[in-house]
Amino acid sequence: MMTTQKQIRAAFWAAHPTANRKRYPERDWTREDNTRRDYCTDTRCAFVDFVDHLARSGQITEALANRATL
Repeated sequence: MMTTQKQIRAAFWAAHPTANRKRYPERDWTREDNTRRDYCTDTRCAFVDFVDHLARSGQITEALANRATL
């Protein structure tokens, strides 16, 4: 059973070796600095589906699933 977000992220990348790891600048025109970066939509959706599967199969708690971030 996984108990940390770090373990979830490691398992995600191991299970999805072809997922795009490049991080893109956030498109927020109200901020002067574009320092925040995010993964592409396909990678983020795959991560959400992965976390949902882990929670439904009992591999992680619901609370951990709710706070897990990529």
